[in-house]
Amino acid sequence: MNNTDIKEILKNRFEAGKENHAGVTWEQVSERLTDKHLASLEYMEGTGGEPEFMVYDGNWFFVDGSKETPEGRRNLCYDMDARLKRKKFPPESSAWEEAQSHGITLMEENMYFALQAISPRDTKTSSWLATKPDLRKLGGAIFGDHKFGRTFIYHNGADSYYSVRGFRAVLKI
Repeated sequence: MNNTDIKEILKNRFEAGKENHAGVTWEQVSERLTDKHLASLEYMEGTGGEPEFMVYDGNWFFVDGSKETPEGRRNLCYDMDARLKRKKFPPESSAWEEAQSHGITLMEENMYFALQAISPRDTKTSSWLATKPDLRKLGGAIFGDHKFGRTFIYHNGADSYYSVRGFRAVLKI
């Protein structure tokens, strides 16, 4: 995929979801996109994230808008520390390692609620979310999903990983 291809995909999604970011034009967004941003967005798209533009807390972001957690980013524990401490069957990578190596971050809890308010996501899967350091120090991490008509945030050991848990990426532009 080249920069023109990813920009066309993003533009089409932007136009389809105009009601979610009134007052912002595609031209304004496009002007901010650097080659580094586009490389991150290609990774998000290539792993099934379907990046969408989102205004949150006055800032501009691309976030994983896929209905379920991106298929190409599942079976990951939370971070490298958790992965290295896992004694049996450690995964090849972790959510934070993957995110950092591609210039993105994990979605935070409040942004996850805002995304869920646009339309329900993770009805059959779950997504690791950025976890505050005090909880992480205790060995845990948070994840979210949407069941029974509402969004839930849970906790798990950071070293756990499942075939239906991945992570939702965020790219600030």
